[in-house]
Amino acid sequence: MRKHRIRFTMLVLGVVAAVAQTGTAAGRGPAPESADAVTLRLTTWAGEDESAELQELVLDPINAAQDEFEIIHEPVPADYYTRVQTSLAGGLGADFMWLSQEYIAGFASRGALLDITEPLAAVSDVPAADTSLYFEDILKTAVYEDGLYGLPWISQPVMLYYNPAVFDAAGIDYPDETWDWETFKSTAEELTVDTDGDGAIDQYGFTASGWPPVQMFIWQAGGEVIADDLTAVPIDSPEAIAGAEFYADMIYNEACCPSEETIAEQGFNEMFRAGQVAMFMGGAADTFEGLDVVGATVVPAGPENRRTFSWTASTVINSATADPELAVRALAALTEGIHHWKLVPPRTDLQTADVFRSVIPEQWQTQKAGQVDAILLAAEDMSAYNIIPRHQEWDEVFWREFQDPLFHGQGTAAELAAEARSQLEELLP
Repeated sequence: MRKHRIRFTMLVLGVVAAVAQTGTAAGRGPAPESADAVTLRLTTWAGEDESAELQELVLDPINAAQDEFEIIHEPVPADYYTRVQTSLAGGLGADFMWLSQEYIAGFASRGALLDITEPLAAVSDVPAADTSLYFEDILKTAVYEDGLYGLPWISQPVMLYYNPAVFDAAGIDYPDETWDWETFKSTAEELTVDTDGDGAIDQYGFTASGWPPVQMFIWQAGGEVIADDLTAVPIDSPEAIAGAEFYADMIYNEACCPSEETIAEQGFNEMFRAGQVAMFMGGAADTFEGLDVVGATVVPAGPENRRTFSWTASTVINSATADPELAVRALAALTEGIHHWKLVPPRTDLQTADVFRSVIPEQWQTQKAGQVDAILLAAEDMSAYNIIPRHQEWDEVFWREFQDPLFHGQGTAAELAAEARSQLEELLP
């Protein structure tokens, strides 16, 4: 890993030098030689270990390479969004903040975020500042009313993970990109067995616990939950109903999946590690302690496509930052650094096996290195939500009125969608 860190440091040094040159070209002169660097504060939800990596692999090289600015990390690992909103309301917000995709439009609509569209265009020779390099569906999560309010730093497509030992014991071929919904469901049922003959199921083919989001299956059936133009919630379309019903039939079907009670009693991750579950779906960067080999492939294809949900987050800038142009230049360097630290970078130019393997931590190389090709393939079908300013409220209503009752047999997808649609559309812009 040390070789990777040396290579990474040199990359960041080059990026920061390019940012400094951009400042010179814009007429601001070279970076000052004094120690009076402008302090820029960064707030994230990172825990202790993640904070240490961010500091060592990203911030320290950036801060050491120039003296125009210094980025200071102020992690808030608990009650993150409550504390961020409180600090912004009190005029004490940091210059930079991490926001997951569903929060950006809301913060931007309230005037809390800086529109970086114009100042970012002035930053040259820093790849992270070139918005044409980003996956379009990921970049859109940072857009609000034609303005760009942040730079995505991660995009994690949902993958299908599997325990090879369970498949080997059953003599079944591993899942791969040829699988569709029918193959997935039938194999999950075939792998759900009473292994010791006591009349109780000991091994399940698949497990889910409200994840991945039902939106992914609605997309794969050709449906949508919020229209691209944000004017409708077509969850009652035949396609949306088909996707929702398939997912509900899978995760609350004990012919292939453990019950909520079983998962709560035995533990979601523990069951997979113990070989009691053959398959589940998780993010591309997921790792599993206690297992040397974990198989991974793309999610099974639905009737229309193989779209997979991608969780993504952006670094945004406080609209009250003292020097917006400096903050945007620093954001470009910061984002470039994170793109070479986090899996999966949300840029098309970084979708290579070499880049992916270089960012896998040393302790996970054995397990994750063999999954790289599958992650690359999954990234081709990454999709993110269509975001509205009141997205948190929308999510709450969607869960309460549609997803949760569907999963608990309190109505069909068609019945629940017809009742929930009008409530959801009241929250649209």
